[in-house]
Amino acid sequence: MHHKGSPADVIPLQYHAQMLLDDRRMGAFRTAIARVVGPGMRVLELGAGTGVLAHFAVEAGAASVIAVERELSVWQAASRALAAHGDDVTVLHADARTFVPPAAVDVVICEMLHVGLLRERQVEVIGAFLSSYSGPPPVFLPCATIQAVQPVSQDFTFYGYTVAAPLFQDPSAKQPRTVALAPPTIFQSFFYGAGSLPSACAADVRFVAEEDGLLNAVRMITKNLLTEEPAPVEWLMNYLVVPLPEAVEVRTGDTVRIRFAYRPGDEIPELMSALHAEVLSPARSG
Repeated sequence: MHHKGSPADVIPLQYHAQMLLDDRRMGAFRTAIARVVGPGMRVLELGAGTGVLAHFAVEAGAASVIAVERELSVWQAASRALAAHGDDVTVLHADARTFVPPAAVDVVICEMLHVGLLRERQVEVIGAFLSSYSGPPPVFLPCATIQAVQPVSQDFTFYGYTVAAPLFQDPSAKQPRTVALAPPTIFQSFFYGAGSLPSACAADVRFVAEEDGLLNAVRMITKNLLTEEPAPVEWLMNYLVVPLPEAVEVRTGDTVRIRFAYRPGDEIPELMSALHAEVLSPARSG
């Protein structure tokens, strides 16, 4: 397991560039920020990355924008880009986990998200903010996260070489290598501004198999509700397919039980080691 502040939780600039190419992400955030942020508002962005979301806040008419970024090269890139656009943004080289704004803010933007709430520090950062902030409650963007899991049969053979490795999928694209054995089941949902945040991402769920197949992986699905008002804006992240330690044969009508538990911010191997699946035949499930 990685430690806080270790290189494992740093997102290099090249990965931020990939985020800029994600039209679903970019379009959803631009729309949500335009709906939530209005003239005269004070906006704080925790984990600014390249600064593009702070730029959207300026576009929406924010009177004050503070953007906090810890990784030096990313902070430098954001500072240069925002200045080149003429955006009036205070870009601070600081740790979002310990930053407290000097005055009350109306909106907190925090996109330190990875599918499954793995690796990145969204929950930790917002939890720290809530524990130290004393002003009127701000609007959080995203405002909520919904997580689901799905049993799948995944083809892990590539050019005749088989290796069971985690992989990402575009949710809008067909996935001929993946056979869904049952529909997804939601195992977690919460709002960021409503009380305590989850200390674990845990599931103990049952599915009824709709296909025969080899259950050898689960598909993790994470949808973020960016804003509820004045109209909902959702962002469905890339799927994450995670191989099971041991595959099991599944027949149509079998009851499938999947269990796991990890902490928000854990690495993918933590989820892999926690995964457990078993098949209960209908005759034994009652």
